[in-house]
Amino acid sequence: QVQLVESGGGLVQPGGSLRLSCAASGITLDYYAVGWFRQVPGKEREGVACSTGRDGATYYANSVKGRFTVSRGEDKNTVYLQMNSLKPEDTALYYCAVDLCSTGSVTKLQIDSTSWGQGTQVTVSS
Repeated sequence: QVQLVESGGGLVQPGGSLRLSCAASGITLDYYAVGWFRQVPGKEREGVACSTGRDGATYYANSVKGRFTVSRGEDKNTVYLQMNSLKPEDTALYYCAVDLCSTGSVTKLQIDSTSWGQGTQVTVSS
């Protein structure tokens, strides 16, 4: 079975940085696309970044382009999301997912058919 664990979230001031990690077991991430998503109360889960494969293509939502970078670790089972120049509107619960790349809202079908981690909270506030 696939297990994903997100970590690295926390409280940071506007303009600060965080590095999120997505660690997988039961799967080798190099074989799959990996996406990063976020959700706040009352809003749909949305894609912010994804990687199609090691040293492959990456995609970003317009709201995070130039600030967020997704990369893959050399251990082949970890994907990172480097978040710089953080804004209060980046506050959300951040998830990673296997074999899902989206830079918009995700559908119920996509949520139900995808392996997700438990999420890690990012709070950007003075």
